[in-house]
Amino acid sequence: MRFSSLLSASAVLAVAAAENAAYAQCGGLNWTGDTTCVTGYYCFQSSEWYSQCIQGTGTSSAASNGTVASTKKACVKSAATSTPSMTTKASCSKSASATTSTAAASSAAVAVVSTSASANTSTSSSASTSNSSSISGFASTSGSVFNINGETGYFAGTNSYWIGFLTNDSDVDLVMSQLSTSGIKVLRVWGFNDVTTTPTDGTVWFQSFVSGATAPVINTGSDGLQRLDVVVKSAEAHGISLIINFVNNWTDYGGMAAYCSYYGLSTSDPSLWYNSTEAQAQYQLYISTVVSRYANSTAVFAWELANEPRCSGCDTSVITNWATTTSAYIKSLDANHMVTMGDEGFGLDTGSDGSYPYTTGPGLNFTANLAIPDIDFGTYHLYPESWGTSASWGNGWIEAHATAAAAIGKPVIAEEYGYSANVTVQSGWQTTVLNTETAGDMYWQFGTTLSSGQTSDDGNTIYYGSDAYTTMVIDHAAAMNKKVVA
Repeated sequence: MRFSSLLSASAVLAVAAAENAAYAQCGGLNWTGDTTCVTGYYCFQSSEWYSQCIQGTGTSSAASNGTVASTKKACVKSAATSTPSMTTKASCSKSASATTSTAAASSAAVAVVSTSASANTSTSSSASTSNSSSISGFASTSGSVFNINGETGYFAGTNSYWIGFLTNDSDVDLVMSQLSTSGIKVLRVWGFNDVTTTPTDGTVWFQSFVSGATAPVINTGSDGLQRLDVVVKSAEAHGISLIINFVNNWTDYGGMAAYCSYYGLSTSDPSLWYNSTEAQAQYQLYISTVVSRYANSTAVFAWELANEPRCSGCDTSVITNWATTTSAYIKSLDANHMVTMGDEGFGLDTGSDGSYPYTTGPGLNFTANLAIPDIDFGTYHLYPESWGTSASWGNGWIEAHATAAAAIGKPVIAEEYGYSANVTVQSGWQTTVLNTETAGDMYWQFGTTLSSGQTSDDGNTIYYGSDAYTTMVIDHAAAMNKKVVA
């Protein structure tokens, strides 16, 4: 969902032998390659599975088992207890002295351990394993549809950007329980929460880009990725599959703009983020941190490159190249889970009526991106009110993407859609989904009442227990779940 605006562009991270090149892999569990980096770079451990040559003067050492200890100045993060907060952004403050980030190969993955002056350490174990999951096996594609929890078919889903920012575990369980009893199979959540200012105690944040800090910090503490751990564990327990994305195109919760601010990239050129070696190195470092936490969880439906990536005015090759590189990188870390783009489906020749969403103006080519080998399925969003098109136009948008995906031989999902909470309009779109080879649809967005009150209402929220919820969610989910695979 678009909240504000920003931009993006591509870069590569090579895996090299001998003395490793800039941003190449230099260690990790079962790593047998060289553990040294070219001059000006040092081997930084992002998790027990992956270490990378990062620009700087930090020292590094690597044991034969792939363990790397990296010493570098970092931002301080205290391990204060979180209190409920769904929307407040925050960051970390600069440390006056070096801290050490280590992880033994036999221990759980910790991307960054930030130790405060009082010696409090923020750590987290690898959050989830399929052993405790009620979901059987990893989700996968099966022709034009998916195999989820051992069953091949279609699905209905929804979005909850805020669930990973909740600080009451019971609220997370409540949401998962309500989704499960409604027939919802897939939930899309924000796997990012980037901040650029010093955080207040109790604020949930995942990664900080504080200007002047020696390096960005990935927060694995109780007010950091441990909150996402709770979401994954609850999803496992309730049989809900998750789409987890890594960065936002828009400025909400930091997004690409946070990277641009830290690395001095102008936001007036949307290609800079995609093409910045430094920004992409940090982006991939964050990806490896998140992926390594949940690589064994059957609750992960798919990893998603970004929320609504765009590069307005750019050649479409910018995003296609970035998506090719990033999807291959994710697959190198985790071959168990699917990968998708998270784009809005722009740049589509099939069924084009010449309206802006069908053009490549936003810097996307839907067909070229879906054809990327490591992209397992396509996504598109549907917001006629924001795009200057009519409600009925949406039916053609759904049909066109189903046709294009079928030609490539991959599934496609309507990942977000909304129309001022208008049940009549959206139910019409859902009928079109049912009548086409669309593998799944996910309305924006789920709403309910938590211990802290009612969740965010952006005008498209469908609240649990409402009449609209019965029609658009429960009834539609039942229809999608019953749809017979041809």
